[in-house]
Amino acid sequence: MSRIGKIPVALTKGVEAQVADGQIIVKGPLGTLSRPASPLVKVQIADGKVSFAAADGSTEADAMSGTMRALVAGMVQGVSKGFERKLTLVGVGYRAQAQGDKLNLSLGFSHPIVYQLPPGVKAETPTQTEIVIKGADKQRVGQVAAEVRGFKPPEPYKGKGVRYADEVVALKETKKK
Repeated sequence: MSRIGKIPVALTKGVEAQVADGQIIVKGPLGTLSRPASPLVKVQIADGKVSFAAADGSTEADAMSGTMRALVAGMVQGVSKGFERKLTLVGVGYRAQAQGDKLNLSLGFSHPIVYQLPPGVKAETPTQTEIVIKGADKQRVGQVAAEVRGFKPPEPYKGKGVRYADEVVALKETKKK
C-alpha cells in the first residue's frame, strides 16, 4: 500500500470535512473547497482525522489513495492557513498594481496588461516590483502565478522579466566578436 496513503490527515481547529455525492468537501475559516472523490479509494472521517484506503488490491487504487490523501491535505492547509506565491519584477519601468480583482502590469510593452484574477484568488502589491498571490486552492494560486509569469518570463541575458521570488535565473554570457 502507499506509504503516504496510510497516514491520516488531521483536521485542524475550525476545519470540517465531509464526503457527499462522490465529493470531498473541506470547510474552514478561509473558505470551502471540494474535489471529486475517486471510486478506487475509501474515505473515512472519524475523530478529527480523514483516512484513506484502497477500495481493492489493485496498484491503481493503491496509488490513488496516496494521491487523494495528498490532495485533501492540501485542501485542509488551504482552508486553514492558505497558500501564497511571490513574484518579483526585474527591469527598468516594470510595475505592478493590484486593484480589486484585477492586476495591472506594465512590462515594457506598448500597452498595459490587465489580468483578471479568478474567484478565490487575491493579489497584493507591497511594492511596485513585488506581487503576492494568495488563495485557499493551491493549484489555482500556482496557475495564476504561472500565467502572470508567462506574460514576460525572465530572459537569459539580463534576467529582465517576471520571476518567482525564489527563482534563480542562469544568465548567459553575451556573444564575443
